[in-house]
Amino acid sequence: NNLWLTWVCGCCGALRPRYKRLVDNIFPEDPEDGLVKANMEKLTFYALSAPEKLDRIGAYLSERLSRDVARHRYGYVCIAMEALDQLLMACHCQSINLFVESFLKMVRKLLESDKPSLQILGTNSFVKFANIEEDTPSYHRSYDFFVSRFSEMCHSSYEDPDIRTKIRMAGIKGLQGVVRKTVNDELQANIWDPQHMDKIVPSLLFNLQSGERTESRSPSPLQASEKEKESPVELTERCFRELLGRAAYGNIKNAITPVLMHLDNHSLWEGKTFAVRCFKIIMYSIQSQHSHLVIQQLLGHLDANSKNSATVRAGIVEVLLEAAAIASSGSVGPTVLEVFNTLLRQLRLSVDYELTGSYDGNTNIGTKIIKAHEERQLQEAVIRTIGSFANTLPTYQRSEVMLFIMGKIPVPGVHLALPSTGSGPEGTRMIQIMLLKSLVQVTAGFQTTNMLTALPNSFLEPLLSFSLTEDPEARLLVLQILLSLIDRHDNRPKFSNISLCVFFWDFSPIDKCSRQDNLFMKKHGQQLYRHIYLGCKEQSSGREHYETLFALLGLLSVELANEEVVVDLIRLTLALQDLALSTDEALPVYNRCAVHALAAAYLNLICQLTTVPAFCQHIHEVIEARQKESPFLLPEDVFIDNPKLLSSLEKVEGDVLFLQSKITEVLGGSGYNTERLATPYVPQYTDEDRLSKRKSIGETISLQVEVESRNSPEKEERTPTEEITFETLKNAIVDSVGMEEQERERRRLVVEKFQKAPFEEIAAHCGARATLLQSKLNQIFEITIRPPPSPSGTISSGYGQTQSRSVPIYEMKFPDLCVY
Repeated sequence: NNLWLTWVCGCCGALRPRYKRLVDNIFPEDPEDGLVKANMEKLTFYALSAPEKLDRIGAYLSERLSRDVARHRYGYVCIAMEALDQLLMACHCQSINLFVESFLKMVRKLLESDKPSLQILGTNSFVKFANIEEDTPSYHRSYDFFVSRFSEMCHSSYEDPDIRTKIRMAGIKGLQGVVRKTVNDELQANIWDPQHMDKIVPSLLFNLQSGERTESRSPSPLQASEKEKESPVELTERCFRELLGRAAYGNIKNAITPVLMHLDNHSLWEGKTFAVRCFKIIMYSIQSQHSHLVIQQLLGHLDANSKNSATVRAGIVEVLLEAAAIASSGSVGPTVLEVFNTLLRQLRLSVDYELTGSYDGNTNIGTKIIKAHEERQLQEAVIRTIGSFANTLPTYQRSEVMLFIMGKIPVPGVHLALPSTGSGPEGTRMIQIMLLKSLVQVTAGFQTTNMLTALPNSFLEPLLSFSLTEDPEARLLVLQILLSLIDRHDNRPKFSNISLCVFFWDFSPIDKCSRQDNLFMKKHGQQLYRHIYLGCKEQSSGREHYETLFALLGLLSVELANEEVVVDLIRLTLALQDLALSTDEALPVYNRCAVHALAAAYLNLICQLTTVPAFCQHIHEVIEARQKESPFLLPEDVFIDNPKLLSSLEKVEGDVLFLQSKITEVLGGSGYNTERLATPYVPQYTDEDRLSKRKSIGETISLQVEVESRNSPEKEERTPTEEITFETLKNAIVDSVGMEEQERERRRLVVEKFQKAPFEEIAAHCGARATLLQSKLNQIFEITIRPPPSPSGTISSGYGQTQSRSVPIYEMKFPDLCVY
């Protein structure tokens, strides 16, 4: 019986298919011995020789692996997976698709196991498979399970921290493998669909957040060491970068949206560190031409959080700031102005929130209290972000942005108030300041070769009108903007302090001014001089104002000056000295001393630039006299923290003053226009000054109405406009209603008369009007047709009176000088 049983088994074994016998032979009796390599080579050779058997080999290996997993024979499981890996690496025939199905079925079996070692084993096999480039695409393969399972492994909470780390790293590697396998295969399910991205991206961010790192790596990180490769954070960052680097134009939104949702759900905007780190990785990893898509999504997210807390909005703005700094030039995209429109809208909303203390009754934010200091931090962040965006733009686009921002500012006499500002005049003033600060950021480093086209009237005129307001902060910001626009060669630091001990040998000669600069000064020079003069005249001007005015005078001298401009600036400086001497303006003592010191410092500068010996001698003599007699008229004693000033300035005369006659004499000898130098500078006051000196919105309206009435064509016939008050407007409305009723009644009577009166009466009425019209026409003809008394001659009447006689044109005698 035993012999018969042995013979039957031997016959049955010989009758088994060859591929099964080859598969069985790779498994040793003791799984500790590992894969039988010689038999594995035979199996591989057989698979290559008969590729149609490959799917059956895979199915049989899958059957054995499932049985070994159920029996907990994990040694044989490892051998089966090793055999599968080798077959995958060796076979790339058209029939490999069916083999892959068996392979993925076995990997899925391992991933479903509760044993971490099997999960890691299955993941490693899947990663090897993901790196294989298949010759033929697959129409029916699905990776949905693998995306879900690997994402779940990324969030593993296994008790043992070492095993937990290994499981999470396996999940990250698995997701990386899925992306590599599917991203370039058009026949696969789109890995960029939200259903997949909403699992992959949060899993990566979860592991990225778990590590402690201060800054993200450079855009092309160096090869990490072996120790770093063991860190889930390093592995996650590499995987995240690879995912973003593979994103095409249409996939950026689906990749970024889960990032925004993750930061929202876990309140990660407020810390700012992790959010900034995430978007640094994003901006460095995506293709540079897609940068503006990320920025647009951030702007949209900022709008969506308009009524969230200030810390959340500030976090989004800080991320925008970093993203704009990384983005290449011009990458803001086609909607440049929309970027700034969104930021300015957020600035306006923040001002309203700060002053009103509410989000317009919105209930989805609970009882969160608005904190003024947090709103101020947000406003500063928005202003910095506006400047960061502007720095990425070319000059012509930056000019458009400057005009756009200026159009948003409620300019004195132009815009009465912002429509969406519910915080009253104080809100309007704050928005003016915020937008001027934004312009300071935008104009920083502004470079242009033609200032006339880069700074049109539509920008300069409203800007200069702010230099006349009563708000000292607004005036200072306007001066800073002007400095940024004029300074094209980084000369501004040389004028940071008003001093007599600075030499300016390295400036270019002032007679080499370009044609465009000459045209600019001819068009706008007088406006600049007038605003400098009126700025010095302001009682609320302080040390910083005068230092900035000195810098403006200096930059005009070295950037835009020709001989005519130099003469005008000297005349302006002497007019400032007269302003400080005048007692009619009621300037405080400090302001008068500051104007004297400003004039001395600037004349000291201009004498070094003109290098006329006699002019320099006069300036230095006056400065030496002041050093001996009146040091409080020099910048070293005025522009300090605690200036020592006199109680009054009644006797400022003699040698301590610059003389216009002397300066005209010495400069006239060097070829300067003596007639112009001898003419004192007098600023022209316009309606703009009156409109700018407003104290309330109502006063602005009243002034505008008055200006319009004075500028109308009938101004010669009008009496001076009375003050417009509430009662005046009320009476005007009532009177207009009464006049309309009278006019309506008059028209009714006329129509009724022509309908009911007899014909003779109507004819007589019309005839009288025709006679009156004819008489008027005769008077006009007599005046226009009558020739002049000369040269036609006159005749004497019988009573000794002269009477003009009509002489034809051809008989008139004209003087010889009139004939040609």
